[in-house]
Amino acid sequence: MADAFDVVVIGAGPGGYVAAIRASQLGLSTAIVERENLGGICLNWGCIPTKALLKTGEVYEQLGHLGDYGLSANDRAYDFGKLVARSRAIAKQLSGGVAFLMRKHKIAVLDGTARLEPADGTPKVVVALKDGGERALTAKSVILATGARARTFPDIGLTPDGRTIWTYREAMVPADCPKSLLVVGSGAIGIEFASFYRALGAEVTVIEALPRILPVEDEEVSAAAQKAFEKRKIAFRVGAKVTRLTKTGAGVVLELEAGGKTEKLEAERAIVAVGIAANVEKLGLEELGVKLDRGHVAVGPHGETNVAGLYAIGDVAGAPWLAHKAMHEGVHTVEHIAGFPSSALTAPIPGCTYSTPQIASVGLTEAQAKAGGREVKVGRFPFRANGKAIASGETDGFVKTVFDAATGALLGAHLIGGEVTEMVQGFALAITMEATEEDLIATVFPHPTMSEAMHEASLDAYGRVLHI
Repeated sequence: MADAFDVVVIGAGPGGYVAAIRASQLGLSTAIVERENLGGICLNWGCIPTKALLKTGEVYEQLGHLGDYGLSANDRAYDFGKLVARSRAIAKQLSGGVAFLMRKHKIAVLDGTARLEPADGTPKVVVALKDGGERALTAKSVILATGARARTFPDIGLTPDGRTIWTYREAMVPADCPKSLLVVGSGAIGIEFASFYRALGAEVTVIEALPRILPVEDEEVSAAAQKAFEKRKIAFRVGAKVTRLTKTGAGVVLELEAGGKTEKLEAERAIVAVGIAANVEKLGLEELGVKLDRGHVAVGPHGETNVAGLYAIGDVAGAPWLAHKAMHEGVHTVEHIAGFPSSALTAPIPGCTYSTPQIASVGLTEAQAKAGGREVKVGRFPFRANGKAIASGETDGFVKTVFDAATGALLGAHLIGGEVTEMVQGFALAITMEATEEDLIATVFPHPTMSEAMHEASLDAYGRVLHI
């Protein structure tokens, strides 16, 4: 006989475990199924351990510029094994934290692989347990939070071998730091690994098929980012199509086409960072007739699929592929299941790239706003004119704001520079609360802080900038 729950969540990444917690808080009996590690990719192989590596790289790189601060030190060095071990220890700690939260909220945790089977009403969840055997679960609602994995292209050699060709997983735990590295793809994942390995001294080249790096960002930010990365001696090939990646005795050879010409690049290692593929296989979705959209589960405004009682959140449900988006969707979907009155999922979702310099954005780019037929007012403020940035030696970058000229509504904000990933949430809150330029201009920003550049960029959009 099947175990009965109000909610069963498949996948214990950020979206899944947060959905389970919220369901428990609302008094719903809840089970969660995870085939690998609690916390999913984010806590174990993505967001958190990569930030540990990036912080190490940032500190190491800063040690090479101590003279700028009137300091000196001898024999700068790193122990690659220890820095990787620190990253893995942090991931283990946080995964353990999720296990504690599951116990605290009395959520049943099943270690195994789930598949869905037809049933009267909501599909049944059958779990192949890691320890052997099966367990069948029934629920009033089932939430798919199975996430996604790195996309590979075996036909041209863009598939990991665990030694010379990596995805993000292999790039986090190599035995040593390569002397040279090719990164295929200039999205957040590719740029972050390029930034980290360059900080440790590797020769890094990034290959991007589109005409500019970080193609989802505002064009001005993309241009400034490439200039800043090139200053750190990261090389780029943009508008370049990879035709073949081949392993050699010394590493890899990458063949590409750009501007009608062919080129070969050689390096010790290569990272494939060209998007993701949703984890929709072997779940029983085809048998149930679950509708897919470009490889992801198609969902409605509350995460509902076309199958009664079945929902999907996070990466498996489509872009943007961000942990905080998955968490937000998890809470929203559970509250909808519980009968809370709720609007569609329309909150602005910030995007962050934790490179050096950092990049953050929320809302529409200038080009997107104009393409939507809006007249805009645009403001900019450089960190080189910000007192805290100058004092901290973080003068590269700027803040850009995009306002609707007719209403004054903040449409988007785009930042590049030191710690801007900690600043963008202020703009996300402003858009969520439907702030106008009057609200932002009237807000008192603390001094001295880099956040003052947010205020100045808002002032600049309306011809009132103070410090340039």
